[in-house]
Parts: sequence; C-alpha cells; structure tokens
Amino acid sequence: MSKQNPKSRKEPDKVTAASVESAAAKVEAPEKKSFIKEMTPEEKQKAHREGIIKTIVSAVLGILAGFIMFNQYETGEDRIWYVILMIVIGITYYVQKLIYIPLKINTKEFKFKDWFYVEFIVIDFFLVTWTLLLN
Repeated sequence: MSKQNPKSRKEPDKVTAASVESAAAKVEAPEKKSFIKEMTPEEKQKAHREGIIKTIVSAVLGILAGFIMFNQYETGEDRIWYVILMIVIGITYYVQKLIYIPLKINTKEFKFKDWFYVEFIVIDFFLVTWTLLLN
C-alpha cells in the first residue's frame, strides 16, 4: 500500500442546496423521448378511413367466397376443410392486392399484422356465410 501525500488528496466540493435541488430535478423529470410519431388530425382521419375500407373489402370478399364455395362444393364433405381455407386465403390475398390499388391504399406499407387482420376478417365472414347457407 502506498501512502498518500496529504497535499495530493482531493477534498470534496462543498454541496450546496441549489446543486442538490438541480440534481433532484434531473432525476425526477428525465427528458422524455418519444419514438412514436405523432399523427396530425388529417393523418388520423385518413388512417381511420383506410381501416374502414379494408374492413369492408375484406367482409365483402369473405361473403362472396362463402357463396362461391357453397355453389361449388355445397357441404364440402368430400373435400379437406383446411385445403378450402388455404384456397380462400390465397385467392383473397391476391384479389385484395388488386382491389386496394384503385382505392388508393398502399399495400407496400402493410405489415404482417395488417395482412393477418384482413385475412382473418375474410375467413370469419367466409365461414359464417357458408355455415348460414348450409342451414
């Protein structure tokens, strides 16, 4: 162990009440960083309108798919049920990509969540329509 020279030792600065308050203010109110982009009212209205259009298009496609599959396969007893679902999902996926272009909805901005949402609506309406037609 080495001995320290009393002259080389640093004395702590005197703490004042103002420095304590400023340090407490920094701890209590850290700067908030927002990673979510704030939307303007026009952007919110456009996003809401596009959401409604996506839901309506998906619902109509599901109903049409229900009618078409009922006319094509009726009860579907001789078919594998999940193959019919995959056919409906595949066809409606590409039909929606074509329908959204004239409606000025950019499908390139769609994420997995968006495609899952619209295809869920299609399948939901397809199964409800087909079930109602079978009864």
